[in-house]
Amino acid sequence: MKKIIRVNLQILCLFISIISFSACVESKSKFIRENIEYATAQTHLMLKNVGEPTGKNYPRSMDDSGKLTTTDMYDWTPGFFPGSLWYLYELTEDSVWLAEAEKWTASLEPLKTFTGNHDLGFMIYCSYGNALRLAPKAGYRDIIIQSAESLSTRFDERTQTIKSWNSFQSWDGETSGQFPVIVDNMMNLEMLFAASRLSGNKKYYNIAVAHANTTIMNHFRDNYSTYHVVDFDSISGKALFRGTAQGYADNSTWARGQAWIIYGFTMMYRETKDPDYLRIAINAANYYLRHLPEDLIPLWDFNVCEVGYTPDKKSYASKYEKRIKDASAACITSSALFELGILAQESKYTDYAVSMLYRLSNMQYKAPIGSNANFLIMHCVGSIPHQSEIDKPLVYADYYFLEALARYKRSK
Repeated sequence: MKKIIRVNLQILCLFISIISFSACVESKSKFIRENIEYATAQTHLMLKNVGEPTGKNYPRSMDDSGKLTTTDMYDWTPGFFPGSLWYLYELTEDSVWLAEAEKWTASLEPLKTFTGNHDLGFMIYCSYGNALRLAPKAGYRDIIIQSAESLSTRFDERTQTIKSWNSFQSWDGETSGQFPVIVDNMMNLEMLFAASRLSGNKKYYNIAVAHANTTIMNHFRDNYSTYHVVDFDSISGKALFRGTAQGYADNSTWARGQAWIIYGFTMMYRETKDPDYLRIAINAANYYLRHLPEDLIPLWDFNVCEVGYTPDKKSYASKYEKRIKDASAACITSSALFELGILAQESKYTDYAVSMLYRLSNMQYKAPIGSNANFLIMHCVGSIPHQSEIDKPLVYADYYFLEALARYKRSK
């Protein structure tokens, strides 16, 4: 009798687990389906508003009156809108989104020879990289390789870095940097790896590795928080200044900068399998997660208004006292943690990624249809120190939200 009862209990437990698993799968499918329906409806309105690509009308944010703000192709953000269209195509398999993605991506081809800043990875790889992955066409490969060659012109052998901006002025006015490198630059290295694979030219791979290694040596503090900007002496290659451009204070940790770092070093491990990059990604992620509020959406800087952190007076952060969130940092981090969870074989990172994505999808952060200048995500921060795009939507928040949604859909 005991044996029969034991067998029946095992069968019951198995049955309960099957029912629980089925409910979980259905809940995930429903969540993804609802967010796809929402994103396609909102983006249809965006396309109606913005019209055909002209080279000067790439969606970026929203002004104080609630109207869409756009940029030309030479801003750092034009690749994100085509990239979002590619993710909508991946999520829906609808040819409507394929046609729009191809059209908006093709408009960016002139950028392949652009050498004006380090952001060519954002500009080209978010658009053409997704295009090559999802619907390859003749010419995409060559555009990515040419773009990597253009980005490589900014690499300096003495500093072992890719120069970010052409100049930099610290907020205290005491540092005029001539070779600034920002943590955001980690995100542009993925295009170099792609170009190395596509061309067989190891040069691009080596530049990406050199830049990442220099970033480890110069941008990190002992607790794996990061400086936003490091300015180098282009003669000796030594770091002269460590501080911030878009964070609260020179010694603070800008939330989106930390997100770029988590994403960038996760990608570095994927491309190289060097365990040191995985270690860096894990420790940077752990710092980020330890400093999150209960709703998992970070303050725009982790050290806002804390003792020991003081903005310079020329920075608008010295006047802006609100402790507001930056949902764009959460979008980037959610996407990064989906990949980190797989590569590190640590389910806690996947669990955080899913929780962040669900939080971003509630009505506190996801805009009602027809509002928010037809962007998806609300309550982002461009740059408080520059008094720019404060508590506004940002095109890159939408891009990484959709990337996180696509990664969630692919996940097991």
